Amino acid sequence: MNDHGGPRAILVVCSANQCRSPLVAGLLRTKLDDRGLPVTVTSVGTRAYDGTSATDATQQVARRLGLDLSRHRSAALSVDDLRGVDLVLGLERAHVRDVVALAPGLWPRTFTLKELVRRGTVIGPRAADEPLVTWLTRVGAGRRPADLLGTSAADDVDDPTGSYTTDHPTLAEDVDRLTDDLLRLLYPA
Repeated sequence: MNDHGGPRAILVVCSANQCRSPLVAGLLRTKLDDRGLPVTVTSVGTRAYDGTSATDATQQVARRLGLDLSRHRSAALSVDDLRGVDLVLGLERAHVRDVVALAPGLWPRTFTLKELVRRGTVIGPRAADEPLVTWLTRVGAGRRPADLLGTSAADDVDDPTGSYTTDHPTLAEDVDRLTDDLLRLLYPA
């Protein structure tokens, strides 16, 4: 942990690493930088092809949020990506399952973004002097791997690529709000 008690390294995981995870990672990086918090934020995909750029639609909505994803290149999830990570944020339950299948010891530090915000809101923000691992333990109390079977609107951020249920602007609004909520929980004023 850093002297701010929060994570040193956050990994954001989606499927192709071309839309949701680069957008969430970019938002977190910018918001953490704006707060002067030295946190490394990276993104990968569980089924990504290395070296693919973010989709045009993702780059468009990112620009509206003040982000430049033109240099982003997709990367496939590997065991190496999980070393030294303090917090893993999947964008779907399936991503959490894939991470935990590679590194079972990361279960207590791996949540979907929506799940962590939802559970964190119920238990309250991390106390200023509370270590991240202690807060995550409180957030995850009673949580079971079986709870992440299937899909869930309460836990999954919809993928707008080829979707009939959401679009890129809606995704951008949702993850912008979710990242604000997460940072309020991790770094209370």
